[in-house]
Amino acid sequence: MTKKKDKKQNKRFFERLASKASAATGSTAAIIIAFAVVLIWAISGPFFNYSETWQLVINTGTTIITFLMVFLIQKSQNKESMATQLKLDELVASHNFASNRLVDVENMSEEELKTIQKYYQHLKFQTQKDETLQQSHSIDEADRMSERKKDQEENIIEDIKTKKRNGS
Repeated sequence: MTKKKDKKQNKRFFERLASKASAATGSTAAIIIAFAVVLIWAISGPFFNYSETWQLVINTGTTIITFLMVFLIQKSQNKESMATQLKLDELVASHNFASNRLVDVENMSEEELKTIQKYYQHLKFQTQKDETLQQSHSIDEADRMSERKKDQEENIIEDIKTKKRNGS
């Protein structure tokens, strides 16, 4: 039980550290400090005769910072993306006319996403026939409407065949 608690505390610590580091490195002060460091490095060039060591200092420093920032940015981006997805899932799930197939859409395969995209393209063409812009349709609603139209067409065709058989 202690190991789980320690892991949870470590996660929280790193979570807080990443949030604070992300906020700090994205601040105006961080940009000013970074600019000042580069300026001081450039001004110090003549004192070090623009030596390889002088160049190595800035190269090593920027490489290390870039390496760490890539992971920090990715961590922040993952958290923000997850929060956005959860908000969107909540909106989709709570709306009566929305298709619940879209909840957790980010975890679908590319093939499944392309299939849903085709439904929306189909929906776009169907709604272009509507006279008002205020009308809204979900994928499922568009499918039901399409099925009704097919059923109506089949009924009309069946009526025509029946009339032909009866000699009308």
